[in-house]
Amino acid sequence: MTYATLLTYRFTHGATITQAQPPQPGTVTLDSPALSVMTDLATVRAATIHPHMSLSQAEAEMMHQGVRLLFVVKELAWVEGIVTLTDLLGDRPLMLVHQRNMKHHDITVDDVMTRLGDLDAIDEASLVHASVGNVVATLLRFGRPYLLVVEAGEPGSQARIRGLISASQVERQLGAPLPSLTIAATFAEVTRALDER
Repeated sequence: MTYATLLTYRFTHGATITQAQPPQPGTVTLDSPALSVMTDLATVRAATIHPHMSLSQAEAEMMHQGVRLLFVVKELAWVEGIVTLTDLLGDRPLMLVHQRNMKHHDITVDDVMTRLGDLDAIDEASLVHASVGNVVATLLRFGRPYLLVVEAGEPGSQARIRGLISASQVERQLGAPLPSLTIAATFAEVTRALDER
């Protein structure tokens, strides 16, 4: 069999490279599968930063990668915690300036990050049969803007962070703001609060 050649052309001046964009999540309802609101780190590269980087370096990295959260990684793939844009621009840096008599430019990611042991995580297996409503109820119950999704490893091995659920992404996909991140005791309360909007 003979194959025809494809049409080619030469550049007349400079060109740019297409930048990878994570898939844009679609609209969901409270009854949609929970996995539809999870950022899957098997398909979207996790944005990371070293704990000794300055806050301005962290902010620049967030802008460069188009994210509002970085995983703080010291060695290899060992996660120390997370740092968010709110951590960088919120009250924490100002408190450190006053409490420790520091200069703002001396504050590092390590000073303001949320440590891994202080983060709430969900087993990925529990999301398989869960709904977005279950995710919303969990976010509201714990009052957190983020939940880590953990993939259990082999017995005796370390668990791996498989994904991330962000309240702001859930809001975007639902097309409605969540009630304030305080406490919602039941799925019915969450549904009622969202229906009132």
